Amino acid sequence: MNKASYRSLVVALMQRDFKVAMRRKSDSINPLLFVLMVVTLFPIAVGPSHEVLGRIAPGVIWVVALLASLLGSERLFRDDYLDGSLEQMVLSPAPLELLALAKISSHWLLSGLPLVILSPFCALLLKLPIEGWLTLMLTLLLGTPILSAMTAIGAALTVSLGRGGALLSLLLLPLFIPLLIFATAAVDSSLLGMPAIGQLLFLAGFMVLTLTLAPLAVAAAIKVSVN
Repeated sequence: MNKASYRSLVVALMQRDFKVAMRRKSDSINPLLFVLMVVTLFPIAVGPSHEVLGRIAPGVIWVVALLASLLGSERLFRDDYLDGSLEQMVLSPAPLELLALAKISSHWLLSGLPLVILSPFCALLLKLPIEGWLTLMLTLLLGTPILSAMTAIGAALTVSLGRGGALLSLLLLPLFIPLLIFATAAVDSSLLGMPAIGQLLFLAGFMVLTLTLAPLAVAAAIKVSVN
């Protein structure tokens, strides 16, 4: 197969994922509803203090984003595994790593990008000072692809298990800790009037490294699960 054929196959795979998502809109909407519910209820539980909410807002939004990324993550490859599509991906002449990257991209477009777009509204609800809004969006823009990539690795490892949701959470949560630390530190730096370029560069490097290595790990995990 030439590059044009690879490109067509990747586009067809992503289009298929979008069509499936449109038929089962709840799978895409539920994580966003979870984010909105937690962000809306949090000020009621903590209190309406602008100072308190503004200080904890970056951590709250990022923790909610991490948890939302785990909702339904086990279904990332589960349906493909059950209907035999995963075996066809393994047998496809296209590199399995390229198809894994296409699945990661589809997952981010359906779950990560809407969260980035929704983040200013979440920041407003949690009374985050406007000085931190842009940095918050940048951290989510750089961090949500990492969430999608790591989620894909965990989903590929547990795809052959009957109920892999709990195991998936145990596998992924420790890996999210560095991301959470640097993302919230970047927003805090902006709120203090300090440059956040160091933390953002770390997130950018982490994203490039993850998106480079994750397809390899996903492909290896799929081969193990299918065989």
